[in-house]
Amino acid sequence: MPRNRGVLKKPLIIVESPTKARTIKRYLPRYVVKASVGHVRDLPKSTLGVDVEHGFLPRYLTIKGKGDVIKDLKSAAKAASDVFLATDPDREGEAIAWHLAELLKLENPKRIELHEITKAAAVKAIESAHAIDMDRVNAQQARRILDRLVGYKISPLLWSKVRGGLSAGRVQSVAVKLIVDREREIKAFDPREYWTIGGLFHKLDSPATFAAELAEIDGQKAEINNGGRADQIVADLVDAGYRVQSVKQRETRRNASAPFTTSTLQQEASRKLKFRVRKTMQAAQALYEGVDLGAEGTQGLITYMRTDSTRISEEAQAAAKAYIESTYGAAYHSGTKQFKVKEGAQDAHEAIRPTSVERTPESLSGVLKRDDLRLYALIWERFVASQMAAAVYDQTSVDIAAMPVRGTAKYTFRATGSVLKFAGYTAVYEEGKDEDSVADKASGAKGAKPRALLPVLEANDPLVSVGLEPKQHFTEPPPRFTEATLVKALEENGIGRPSTYSSIVETIQARQYVTQIERRFHPTDIGIAVNDLLAEHFSDIMDLAYTAKLESELDQVEEHKMEWVDVLTKFYDPFARDLAEAEKKLPKVELKDEPTDEICPNCGRAMVIKTGRFGRFISCTGYPECKTTKPILKETGAICPKDGGKIVERKSRRGRTFYGCANYPACDFVSWDRVVPEPCPVCGAYVTVKSKRGALHFECSRDKAHDTSAIGAAAERESEPVEV
Repeated sequence: MPRNRGVLKKPLIIVESPTKARTIKRYLPRYVVKASVGHVRDLPKSTLGVDVEHGFLPRYLTIKGKGDVIKDLKSAAKAASDVFLATDPDREGEAIAWHLAELLKLENPKRIELHEITKAAAVKAIESAHAIDMDRVNAQQARRILDRLVGYKISPLLWSKVRGGLSAGRVQSVAVKLIVDREREIKAFDPREYWTIGGLFHKLDSPATFAAELAEIDGQKAEINNGGRADQIVADLVDAGYRVQSVKQRETRRNASAPFTTSTLQQEASRKLKFRVRKTMQAAQALYEGVDLGAEGTQGLITYMRTDSTRISEEAQAAAKAYIESTYGAAYHSGTKQFKVKEGAQDAHEAIRPTSVERTPESLSGVLKRDDLRLYALIWERFVASQMAAAVYDQTSVDIAAMPVRGTAKYTFRATGSVLKFAGYTAVYEEGKDEDSVADKASGAKGAKPRALLPVLEANDPLVSVGLEPKQHFTEPPPRFTEATLVKALEENGIGRPSTYSSIVETIQARQYVTQIERRFHPTDIGIAVNDLLAEHFSDIMDLAYTAKLESELDQVEEHKMEWVDVLTKFYDPFARDLAEAEKKLPKVELKDEPTDEICPNCGRAMVIKTGRFGRFISCTGYPECKTTKPILKETGAICPKDGGKIVERKSRRGRTFYGCANYPACDFVSWDRVVPEPCPVCGAYVTVKSKRGALHFECSRDKAHDTSAIGAAAERESEPVEV
């Protein structure tokens, strides 16, 4: 009788994402690979869940709806020879690994980290398996508990003193403060008038003109504060002669920017691709976890996308060198170069780069979804450029002396120009600029001088003036934040970490503390009211330096330099005192109604805009006698397919956006997906657009097989992409 040898056990790898699981399974077919589908345990939703009297002991519960996933993972772990926890290589991923180990009762879990999802990286990670890093776990626990204490202790105060449904957050409240403070700067800004005088000149033997601007008066910087003074200068220069006073030429070099961190990727994708922060991270996640490339199989295309390090591995540097030299020539390679990592950065990860420099954006055209490809191209180009030589320019500065017929003042005009001498990294990539572009707008600076091509000029060359043009300007207030510049401000102030920027930006909008108008943040009345209450009664929490110090202490916990309970104790004792004082002194806030031109159709009274738990709405001033209300509708430009009315954006009671006919309830047309203004080019039916992993998908409502790519291309060409 044959002996029962039993079933040979296989090792198990657990990751967060099903996509990531599929990618790794292709690399390691002898392993069982399962996904936890994100977090498996968290603090309870209905209670604080933290015992502040006994060492801030957290009470974790299994996340609702994860029962089947956990049951499957327990069964797989029991049948496995070894269990490898391959969750993301950061604090959040480490915490998920620890929660899995606790929940599955793993005796000897092996932690592996995948900074890129490639076969080589997967094999190396298995060989380098180690224990769970409890310092990193404790740093995450401390952050989670800090956020829970602020949210669950302050929010009830806001409910009773302002209105229900509000919340406070340790980091989100500071982000709102930045926006509110900027709005007040703008409102208080007193514009200052100034004038510039530009001129067009040419050589005696050439009609080709070039521009110059008045730079100095009697050897001092030209400061022209009013039109009268500008007119006087122009009058002085009537019939003046001009000659070249001096010509200065020098070679300048401009170095490439560092490869992307999370923050700089979010900023550049906003500038160049018009992506929202959330969309950038969704697309980057898809590129990191793996994309089916057909014959190549599923491949992770970029390294881990949550990082604040600019470090590049030696292997990646060597690959970049080989590619640059073979494609552009040896002169285009910069030599071995590492970029300085900013103080306080977590240097465990590399910068964001392609996993293979040989996998060019062109080679992925037609394989990747359109927006994924655009983001990949941005990452690839930035990385390759970072390893290339500096761009070299010949820069010329020409001072032009005016010889006025009248007056005694000495006037000097200045023209500057530069010519690209060696392209260097610009052959591949040039960094974008914020929409504010002139960084010193706020200070009233005049902006960049012209860099046009200048003719060959020598000292004492006589010049002819074609004409002078005085221009009036006014200094401008600091610009309102965009998503990109808000992320930049958070990073510069040490607020949040790469994994939190996207959620901060989303949360402050979901709470209706801020709103975006033409892609710029404006604080709402409720946002200003909550900000002011918190700033008055919880000054530490609203202080940027204090919040940055807390972030630094969390870093020290991860580095085994501080105990996580000590961080919480230092925070909680003064916070509890502030909380007790606020409960006594916090005033009741009455939000002012915003007047409108509308008249109530039922009673004839004026209607106003109010802010309620579910957002802003229009209400009759006769309340409670007259309870007439109506929503504030945002038109989409689309036409209702049922009755020809306007399709508008609405909000459900849970805050979810949907789209419906403005003639409701007479017309009951609704759609969870946004209806676009253009009809299907094949059949004329209405078309909806939805976002999947950061990419936009346009579908005909009558037949999904109809080709709607023309609508997608048109939407992409718009200055504002369709956001859903």
